[in-house]
Amino acid sequence: MAPDDPAQQEGRKPRGLRLSLLTRWTALIGTLLTVGILIALELTRIFPDNSSVVLAICLLCVLPISIITIRAELERMLSLFRALTGTVTSYQDGDFSFSLHWPQNDELSDLVAAHNKLGDVLRTQRLDLVQRELLLDTMVQNTPVAMLLISESGPIVYANIAARQLLYEGRRMEGHKLDEVLAKVSPALLEALARGGDGLFTTKAAGADVEEEDVYHLARRTFKLNGRNHELLLLRQLTMELRRQEVQTWKKVIRVISHELNNSLAPLTSLAHSGAELVRRGQTERLPQILATIEERTRHLESFILGYARFAKLPAPRLETRHWQAFLTHLGEQVVFQLIGEPPAEPCAFDPAQLEQALLNLLKNAHESGSPADQVSLEVRRLYDAVRIDVMDRGPGMSETVLTNALVPFYSTKRSGTGLGLALAREITEAHGGRITLTNREGGGLTVTMMLPLIG
Repeated sequence: MAPDDPAQQEGRKPRGLRLSLLTRWTALIGTLLTVGILIALELTRIFPDNSSVVLAICLLCVLPISIITIRAELERMLSLFRALTGTVTSYQDGDFSFSLHWPQNDELSDLVAAHNKLGDVLRTQRLDLVQRELLLDTMVQNTPVAMLLISESGPIVYANIAARQLLYEGRRMEGHKLDEVLAKVSPALLEALARGGDGLFTTKAAGADVEEEDVYHLARRTFKLNGRNHELLLLRQLTMELRRQEVQTWKKVIRVISHELNNSLAPLTSLAHSGAELVRRGQTERLPQILATIEERTRHLESFILGYARFAKLPAPRLETRHWQAFLTHLGEQVVFQLIGEPPAEPCAFDPAQLEQALLNLLKNAHESGSPADQVSLEVRRLYDAVRIDVMDRGPGMSETVLTNALVPFYSTKRSGTGLGLALAREITEAHGGRITLTNREGGGLTVTMMLPLIG
C-alpha cells in the first residue's frame, strides 16, 4: 500500500480533489449564465416577436435564483470569517480551547487548518506556562526565605509561607498595608527597613528561654511590574549558618594553634632536656647554642601568639591626616619594593600604624611568592572619591580556589603559614570603610588592590 498523502494525515482531502475558490465561483457564475441563456432561447422560440418581453421574463427568472445562490454561498464564508474573528478574540482573552471546521477543500480550508494549528501551539504553550508557574509558586511558597512583594501604593501583593509565619502569625497578608504588618514586628526589623538598602539585623529568638538572638539578612529590590513600581523584600535567617561557620572557624583556630604550639613546644622540651643532661655531665660548652635555639623558638611562638591577638583585638582606626610621600618613604625603610608613579600630592586621613601593618603583610607575601625582589611594586593613585593602592608581584599567581579563600582568616597554602596576613589586611581595609580584591596579572603574578574612601 502506498504511503498516506500528507494532506490525508492532516484530516484533509488529497490535493487532487481540491477546488479553489476561483474555480468554484467561475463554475457558479457559468451555471447561472447557462441557465439564463437556455431560458432566453426557450422563450424566444415561444415568443419570437417580443424580445423585450423575453428579456424581462429571463431577468425575472434568473435574477432571484442568482441572488439566492450567491447569498447562500457568501453566507457560509461570512459565517467562517465571523468564527475566525471570535476565536482571535478568545485568543486575546487567553482562551485557546476553540477550533474551526470548514467542509470544503479549498484555500479557506488551509486557512482554517493553520488557524487550528496555531490554537494547538498556543494551548500547549499556555499549559507549559501554567505548569511552570505552579512549579515556581510551589518553590517560592516553600522556600525558607521570607518574600514580600509590595506595590508602590502600599498594599502587599504577594507573601510566601515563610513571610506569613515570620511577620503575621501565619495569616494571609495580601491586600494589607505594610504598616499594618510591621506594627507587630521587632524594632530591629523596623530600623533595618528605615535604613534602606541591604543589611543585617538581630532579633531575640522566638520562644527562647534564655537570651538568644537570631540574625537575619534583609535584601531589597525595586522593579516595574505591569507598568507600576514594586519592591521585593527578602528576609533570610542566618543564625544556623553563622553558628556552623563559627564552629568551623573555632575548630580551625584550635587546630592551627595546637599545631603551632606542638611544633614549638616539642623541640623546646627536647632542648631543655638536652641542656639539663649536659649540665649533669658537666659538658656546658654546647649550652649557649641550646639556649640560643630555645630563645629563637620562644620568640617565634611569641610572634605567632601576638599575631592572633592583634587580629582578634584590632582596634578602630585612629585617623590622622598624612602625606603619602612621607608615609611610603618610611614604609620603604622596612621592606623593599618599587614605587610606580608619583603618589598623590594631597594628604589623606587614615590610621598610619594599621595601614603600614597591612601593607607590610602584603609586601611580605609578595616577596615570599617567589617573585624577584625588583618585581615587587607598589602604586598609589587617587580616584574620584577614593584612593587605590596596588601591591603587585611576578610570582606564580593564585588558582581560582585560592583566590576564593585567600582572604578567609586562617586559610593558608604555606606549611608554616597562619593565614592571618591577608585576613588582617582585609580587616584593616574594611575598618577604614574600603575593600580589598585579589586578581592574577597578565604574564604571571598577583595584584592585591586596596580601595580606601577619600577622607580629609
